[in-house]
Amino acid sequence: MDTNKTTTAKPAGFQKPSEAQAFSEMTQKAAAQTKQTYEKMSAATAEAADLMKASCSTALNGARDYNNKFMEFAHSNTNAAFDFVQELYGVKSPSEFMELATEHARTQTTALTEQTKELAALAQKVALATTEPLKAGVAKAFNQAA
Repeated sequence: MDTNKTTTAKPAGFQKPSEAQAFSEMTQKAAAQTKQTYEKMSAATAEAADLMKASCSTALNGARDYNNKFMEFAHSNTNAAFDFVQELYGVKSPSEFMELATEHARTQTTALTEQTKELAALAQKVALATTEPLKAGVAKAFNQAA
């Protein structure tokens, strides 16, 4: 027997070419899936941010419109009060005073009722315009995730 014959021993952990190729393919597939997941999450985050910006903008515009309408009503009611006071200067009898006061109270009650309805409708419109896009966006996100 030839004792000079050397056998080449493979170092521990050395993989066969087919194992290395399989590991490489598995790593590439995992990287591709990670990249795809990242891109989906990035797009969803950008969409959510856009949705939030639009919703906040709608809410701010609605609040501005509500405040403008409120101030318009306050101005109108203040003018009605001053007009009433000016009419009081011309009152010559208690019965005329009662008639004027009753008419003013009736007119103002009707005006305030209408103003309250209008403000409530405007607030509801703003609330719906603000929340509906958010609601639709959340529903869309859950449908995509399912």
